[in-house]
Amino acid sequence: MSAFVSTATVTTVGLACKAFLNLGYCSLTVSGLHHLHDTLSSPARNAGQGLITVANHISTLDDPVAWGVLPTRYYLSCRTTRWTLGASDIMFTNPIFSAFFRHGQTIETFRGKGVHQPAVDTAIQKLDQGGWVHLFGEGKVNQPEDYPRDESGVARLPRFKWGVGRILMETLNPPVIIPMWLTGFDKLMPEGRAFPWKFLPRYGAQLSVTFGSPIPPEEVLEALGTLSTKLAPHDTVQPTIRVKDQISQLQAPYMAQEDLSKTRSAVTAIIQQRVEALGRSICGDTLTQQ
Repeated sequence: MSAFVSTATVTTVGLACKAFLNLGYCSLTVSGLHHLHDTLSSPARNAGQGLITVANHISTLDDPVAWGVLPTRYYLSCRTTRWTLGASDIMFTNPIFSAFFRHGQTIETFRGKGVHQPAVDTAIQKLDQGGWVHLFGEGKVNQPEDYPRDESGVARLPRFKWGVGRILMETLNPPVIIPMWLTGFDKLMPEGRAFPWKFLPRYGAQLSVTFGSPIPPEEVLEALGTLSTKLAPHDTVQPTIRVKDQISQLQAPYMAQEDLSKTRSAVTAIIQQRVEALGRSICGDTLTQQ
């Protein structure tokens, strides 16, 4: 019964988002969707290879509205719709909302409880089953005009949460990682508006959803120096060993000298760099929609 309710919830929300995007209320550009399609269709998922999508977070409508770009058939199965992490103090505020979001494949996350909370464990479990987990690395909505900038005006996303690193390090098989970039959703649902306007989407926003090419799993290891400094030319990474275990085996001196939290930070940083790089290819150094 629970599986049926979950499928019904995901299907209903997905179709509603697709209908909204096709109403002409806003314009929409989609790029790179084939990267997601190829991964979701891959037989490697049946062998336990998960999928992680990671995007910037600019509006409360990013999820689920962005998933209105998916083909309709994707909404009919939990295997082709994402799991995501949602803040307890925002989404799980009463029994009705809690039931809705849980059936909508949202994992309750508690701010301030760190990377070892049950929500992160659940995300790892879903990936080990070949599931799809979507992450907003920043952990909260950040409007583009508020991004930190250097003296030259070059913007950066706020630092990604280290839970991203823990998830990647502890999955059984290295997951496929697809960076995403969203624009215009901050114009569709701007922050800081007064009641009741803050609950109403703004007409005429120009939205874009871009899927980048998958990040090779070796790149995560290279960020830690494991492939370039510890592997002989004929060695290969074993995909059935946890990334964390490979790091421990291949680079034990490093792990003895550096705190594990620094390792998570390094893994998280490479994912943030790839998301930012995708954003710069679309918006330039300001990371702001032109």
